[in-house]
Amino acid sequence: MKDDQEVEMTKNRKIKNTIFKVVEKIKKEYRPEKIILFGSYAYGTPNKNSDVDLFILKSTKKSRIDRFVEVKRIIYNPKTKLVFSPLVYTPREAKRRISLGDDFVREILEKGEVLYVKQKENNRRVV
Repeated sequence: MKDDQEVEMTKNRKIKNTIFKVVEKIKKEYRPEKIILFGSYAYGTPNKNSDVDLFILKSTKKSRIDRFVEVKRIIYNPKTKLVFSPLVYTPREAKRRISLGDDFVREILEKGEVLYVKQKENNRRVV
């Protein structure tokens, strides 16, 4: 019989694996510039009701709601118990939010866990 610590480690490994698979799917199908994990999973404080918060940067002309719907469709999987909550900003929107003093976006960019950064041909920085 497994002890509580071993069960917890197995659970954490499964969660990390699920997050990795979702990030890979987003990278392949949505092709963003950057994906950042933030919130309780990034900061090591998740509980049984926690969702997985992803901040996604992508240059696009689509509306914020269309971006959200597109990413939600990509990551939808009825088999997973994890709930993913994506925020999709353009780099321009993120820079604007920071210039307006948006502490929420600033904190995500400063403290979030960067899971993916698209390699740029000209090495331009993405926010």
